[in-house]
Amino acid sequence: MTRVHDMGGRFGDGPVHPEPDDAPVFAEDWHARALAVTLAAGSLGQWNIDVSRHARERLSPKDYSRFSYYEKWISALADLLVETGVLTDADLRGETSGDQHPLASRALKAEAVAKVLASGGPADRPSNVPVKFKPGQEVVTARQVANRLVDGGHTRLPMYAAGAKGRILMVHGTHVLPDSSAHKLGEAPEPLYAVAFPASELWATPEHPRDEVVLDLWQSYLEPL
Repeated sequence: MTRVHDMGGRFGDGPVHPEPDDAPVFAEDWHARALAVTLAAGSLGQWNIDVSRHARERLSPKDYSRFSYYEKWISALADLLVETGVLTDADLRGETSGDQHPLASRALKAEAVAKVLASGGPADRPSNVPVKFKPGQEVVTARQVANRLVDGGHTRLPMYAAGAKGRILMVHGTHVLPDSSAHKLGEAPEPLYAVAFPASELWATPEHPRDEVVLDLWQSYLEPL
């Protein structure tokens, strides 16, 4: 299916204009607050990073196309808070009482933020799935970019790399499979690889054909050549 968020390599959007080096980290004050509340809500433990990514992908195409970066974040967060029962629509409108929330004890305190950000969220897990490929081996990605577990579901294989030929650079070990984790079907860890693709394999008219793009891809996205 066509996914509105899968914009890599898409034609017709015009040139990319990088921000100057001295640009502020946040263009507007509310951007910083949007990031802060997203981190704080994530610390409540009601969803994982794959669920949150899929929530942004599920915004309506009309909204996704017109929203700025942090508007996508805060809109998807509002959806997640209601879907998981953390808040209600009335809560978001400020129409309910200020009683202490049952999850208040999990609140992310300011003094803990630096440690939380530094520790990140490691996704490496032990797995019984055997490693299928080795460095230097040639592979090809799935021609159809789709979640094989859930119709229209989350996947980390980008459209521009569909059916592309590349070579294994390294094996990262075994990691949580986003296609499963995003839908709360379990972590289903499997081997994750760094795969190098020639620019000429990905783009119709690459400016530098001998350049390479390296993607981290799960084993179920790949087939041997």
